[in-house]
Amino acid sequence: MTDTKGESGGYGSGPGRRGRFFDDLAGVAGGAFSVMAGARAEIEAAVKSQVEMLTQRLELVRREDLDAALEVARRAREEASALAVRVAALEAKLNIGTPGTAPEAAAEAEEAPVVPKPKEDPKDPASLA
Repeated sequence: MTDTKGESGGYGSGPGRRGRFFDDLAGVAGGAFSVMAGARAEIEAAVKSQVEMLTQRLELVRREDLDAALEVARRAREEASALAVRVAALEAKLNIGTPGTAPEAAAEAEEAPVVPKPKEDPKDPASLA
């Protein structure tokens, strides 16, 4: 008597039993993969939260805020140098009539370029660029 159930996968070992085993193994692997993906998302969220708390505790600034502050400082330096040129020109004009001043300094001050102050809107990011 031959056992026909062995070949069809009902009992024992055979091609049908092996297929079901691999299907079960694939299901377990798929479940493990989804669990790992969920764990990864949770770990990323926890690490991001910790980094944000550390950033606040160390009083670090974001790159965008630093770039904006550097731009404000650059403009302030440019404006200060332009104002220094204007002050030198005005001082030279005032000192023209006083004795002991060099006429060359007055002439140089008059030829110095005057840089007008740009009109800026602090709420408009395009005017900061």
